[in-house]
Amino acid sequence: MTEARRIGIGWDVHRLEAGRKLVLGGVSIPHDRGLVGHSDGDVILHALADAVLGAAGLGDIGDYFAPEDPKWRDMESTIILHQALAGARARGWVPENADVVLLAEEPKLRERKKEIAAHLAALLLLPVECVNVKAKTAEGLGPVGRKEALEAHAAVLMRTAPPA
Repeated sequence: MTEARRIGIGWDVHRLEAGRKLVLGGVSIPHDRGLVGHSDGDVILHALADAVLGAAGLGDIGDYFAPEDPKWRDMESTIILHQALAGARARGWVPENADVVLLAEEPKLRERKKEIAAHLAALLLLPVECVNVKAKTAEGLGPVGRKEALEAHAAVLMRTAPPA
């Protein structure tokens, strides 16, 4: 079989709220507010999981983790990514590289981007140089710009998996 490649894209946004823990890319980030979601609200992992599912032709995370299902309440988003990767692998696809953009006025992540990228690389079973994390502001525009929410975009290149 000839090796094939597919690109998947993902996007997610959640609002910030006091009293919630902030988790980005599976890494706990000190901040006075965290993301509100049915799970832990990790916008990076949600966008990444959607990108993986999209590249594998498997829909989106809402197809597997319905927000109205109480069994997913407050779960760690690493579970979402692990299940997306398992579904993709079952279809013969594995990640080759990933690129993530986080839109946030705060917290500033300059010092944490490499840590997040390393954690994502471990989750994706990729060398760290195959995962990139960027942090941008919204220049004061919209809910992200008003510091009400965080937003993430992800692109993943998937390739056919070698035979098991």
